[in-house]
Amino acid sequence: MAFKYNRLNKDDVALLMVDHQSGLLSLVRDFSPDDFKNNVLALADIAKFFDIPTILTTSFEDGPNGPMVPELKEMFPDAPYFARPGQINAWDNEEFVNAVKATGKKQLLIAGVVTDVCVAFPTLSALEEGYEVFVVTDASGTFNLTTRDAAWSRMEQAGAQLMNWFNVGCELHRDWRNDIEGFGGILAKHLPHYANLIQSYTAQKG
Repeated sequence: MAFKYNRLNKDDVALLMVDHQSGLLSLVRDFSPDDFKNNVLALADIAKFFDIPTILTTSFEDGPNGPMVPELKEMFPDAPYFARPGQINAWDNEEFVNAVKATGKKQLLIAGVVTDVCVAFPTLSALEEGYEVFVVTDASGTFNLTTRDAAWSRMEQAGAQLMNWFNVGCELHRDWRNDIEGFGGILAKHLPHYANLIQSYTAQKG
């Protein structure tokens, strides 16, 4: 079968933020805490910038997993939010799946904690149901690099595409002329080195 480059389409994609919970975040060891938080919030900023339907879910938040990090709830106050009572695989929760289907989107961006369970399980389930899935690798975290790499391999072999928040944004944006200051502002906010480029551009323009 010939490869077909099917790009992310801002009009046909939804974002699933799975189990970014205060307790589970303590398990993330493949990124530093500061880097991981920055990556998650960068992805959220991109979703808001492109007005991408976003669905939030947690697993057993009354237990040790803890509540969803407050920043995400604050950024998406009107987003569908599902506190799953016990299902480990978010796709086993009927309300969550119905919300995904209700978006009408064929492409799914998925990020979560931990990569090998909370991301991998719904990714594999969504692929099985015919969705095109893009895993946002740097907004997903787990115990160590070995565990992460095995999870990435499993998902990729099943047909998921691995991306990071930066190339998600660039593929959605398509063309700098669409909005230089808006998109550039997101990059400058979350990539300190990129801020230097924006400052240089602004100085030359001014």
